Amino acid sequence: MQWQCRHRTIDLARPVVMGILNVTPDSFSDGGRYSGVEAALARAAQMVAEGAAIIDVGGESTRPGSLGVDAATERERVVPVIERIAASLDVAISIDTSKVEVMAAAVGAGACIVNDVAALCAPGARAWAAQARVGVCLMHMQGEPRTMQADPRYHDVVSEVNAFLLNERAHCIAAGIAAESIALDPGLGFGKRYEHSLALLKHLDHLTASGAPLLVGVSRKSLIGEVLGRGVEERLYGGLGLAAWAASRGAHVLRTHDVAPTRDAIRMVSAVLEGRVN
Repeated sequence: MQWQCRHRTIDLARPVVMGILNVTPDSFSDGGRYSGVEAALARAAQMVAEGAAIIDVGGESTRPGSLGVDAATERERVVPVIERIAASLDVAISIDTSKVEVMAAAVGAGACIVNDVAALCAPGARAWAAQARVGVCLMHMQGEPRTMQADPRYHDVVSEVNAFLLNERAHCIAAGIAAESIALDPGLGFGKRYEHSLALLKHLDHLTASGAPLLVGVSRKSLIGEVLGRGVEERLYGGLGLAAWAASRGAHVLRTHDVAPTRDAIRMVSAVLEGRVN
């Protein structure tokens, strides 16, 4: 399987790692740590050295209860970082945003993927993405970040999330976005109780029927805290367990703060599934 992302083709014959680079002051795990351009570039270089195939740059926190920022502020945070990464490192760059203005500025700076928690539902987003020929990731979220964890409810979370993703994918294809450019993300922890996320992980293979690449983010999630009683900085091992599980159930891209250990975990899964090392 391949993911066509503007000028890049990402090989997904084996699962790959997407490294998280938050350049925000308020992200739940690493807010403020990489807000300077030099610090962000150094972190990106470290993640590439550790095996990240994609660097996902975010300039607006989407943690539960977070408040949004305007497009100008978001652009000011992400564009200089993306420009430096694109000029310095040979890696696919993703922009984590729901604003068309930020998408366009980020791609102009060197990004080739749009990772949108709102599944390109902003006015004009799909038309722009089709014209720009970017790779896109469509995520499922019930509600919006400020209130999404207040009282999420589902009758059948697996079938409802799957139906949403397939429907949004069809809308994107109808808008002119190439099918091979679209990845899907069930949005673990986004408008979902821990039992909803567990059900999605258990039945992750149900979400791969479309043949689209499947992106899963489990790194440091509150789900791990619910199960293990661990704080944010103590969730590495739980996250590795979930990443390995997701890879074994068909996930193609694992989005994480912890690149090197996650890459090792999914390489071991691939070795077991294929019965070979290389």
